[in-house]
Amino acid sequence: MSDEKDEKVERDEKGEPGNRLRKELPEEVPAAAPEAPAETPEEKARLTGRQRLVQGLWPPRVSRAQLIVAVLLFGLGFGLAVQVASNSDSDSALRGARQEDLVRILDELDDRTQRLEDEKQGLQKQRDELENSSDQAEEARKQTVEKERQLGILAGTVAAQGPGITMTIDDTKGTVQADMLLDAVQELRAAGAEAIQVNGVRVVASTYLSDSGKSVSVDGNKINAPYRFKVIGKPEDLEPALNIPGGVVQTLEKEQATVTVERSDKIVVDALRAAKRPDYARSSSQ
Repeated sequence: MSDEKDEKVERDEKGEPGNRLRKELPEEVPAAAPEAPAETPEEKARLTGRQRLVQGLWPPRVSRAQLIVAVLLFGLGFGLAVQVASNSDSDSALRGARQEDLVRILDELDDRTQRLEDEKQGLQKQRDELENSSDQAEEARKQTVEKERQLGILAGTVAAQGPGITMTIDDTKGTVQADMLLDAVQELRAAGAEAIQVNGVRVVASTYLSDSGKSVSVDGNKINAPYRFKVIGKPEDLEPALNIPGGVVQTLEKEQATVTVERSDKIVVDALRAAKRPDYARSSSQ
């Protein structure tokens, strides 16, 4: 009887037999995950060079100074790339030129070099004459008069004549613009032109060209096609300079304009410009 009573009491307390024994046992503790053993110096030594490089570079640790240097280097590289590309574009025309065109360009460069050398020798001769002349005052006066005449031609205040060329641009389509004529003026000056006149307007250092409808204005004077350039200079230098590949003549012909260039032993440039006194500039010798 006592055993049945004890069993009943045990059932009443836990609801099923055996719970009393589980209560007395300690709770289960989950097993901890085994820790990864630290790398020993021998294991570190077994890492390859590439693995050590990756560990050193990643994650990246960039300072502010390093970032600024990187940006500057990128800008420098980009500028060099643009410069190389522009030089490649300018050289592409020469690479595609014919052999006779390249020879002509080289001859033109030689002529320009020779002109500069002649100018240098002329200045040295003037210096020697001033140093060796018995009457230096008279020699200086002669050179002053000659220099005044030369400057008058460049300034357009006196007429000039001499060998040169006549270039006529017939623009029936009205496609020739002021910048094309300006390119012609600059090319002629680079080839040694000493006096230029366009449709009765003297071209000087301060000359500007602008579009005026389907016509062109030179220093505010409207001129119409055909455009006639009267140029004094060495014809053997002026004409080839206009006919170089990709030069003035080819550019105008692409615009459906007709260009003719004629050499002459005597070109008269008689359009004059009034002498203008500068408002602010003064001679430093005063």
